[in-house]
Amino acid sequence: MPPQRPRQFDLIAFDWDGTLFDSTKIIVRCIQRAVVDVGGSKPSDKAAAYVIGMGLMQALAHAAPDVPKEKYPELGARYRHHYTSHQNDLSLFDGVLPLLDELKARHHWLAVATGKSRRGLDEVLRTVQLKGVFDGSRTADETEGKPHPLMLQELMREFGTEPRRTLMVGDTTHDLQMALNAGCPAVGVSYGAHEPGEFEPLKPLFVAHTVAGLRGWLLENA
Repeated sequence: MPPQRPRQFDLIAFDWDGTLFDSTKIIVRCIQRAVVDVGGSKPSDKAAAYVIGMGLMQALAHAAPDVPKEKYPELGARYRHHYTSHQNDLSLFDGVLPLLDELKARHHWLAVATGKSRRGLDEVLRTVQLKGVFDGSRTADETEGKPHPLMLQELMREFGTEPRRTLMVGDTTHDLQMALNAGCPAVGVSYGAHEPGEFEPLKPLFVAHTVAGLRGWLLENA
């Protein structure tokens, strides 16, 4: 007899940086250093954090409005240089792996919808602790950057799920707006890049302030 499908959501899609992966501070510093490297004005912490979740070049262009377009390739290269040098500083938030294991045991499909590149996401998903955890993923460089809904739309087509049966979990307004654009419900987390006060107009079902809080809500409501 096949396992019973979940009560409310078949597919749960997670943002990566700042939601599952504790990388926000590192990304902010890398954006700031890359902009300065190419002669731009250093963006504030808030401005650099705001663009997390967008596609890389979209994010860098937004964070560095005084950098001319012809320097965007160099800007992207400098960001990748700084990020690569800090890859070993990054880690999953405490409690994320047990949470994902519990959701898998309840027969949810799990996916990643991220502004990271396909290459960057594949590198982290190849680690031993994450092998086989996710059933699917989409990245900004192979679809569209957030808040465009294409990532979620493609994942829903892949798994044959409807928007009302698909939940997006993310730490930025870009994640929640993407969900809204795709017609999907969403849950926000306040421990990532954006201030939770910005979430209210986007009507998340819940805002979790810790991974434990996220776990509690998902196990009770998902």
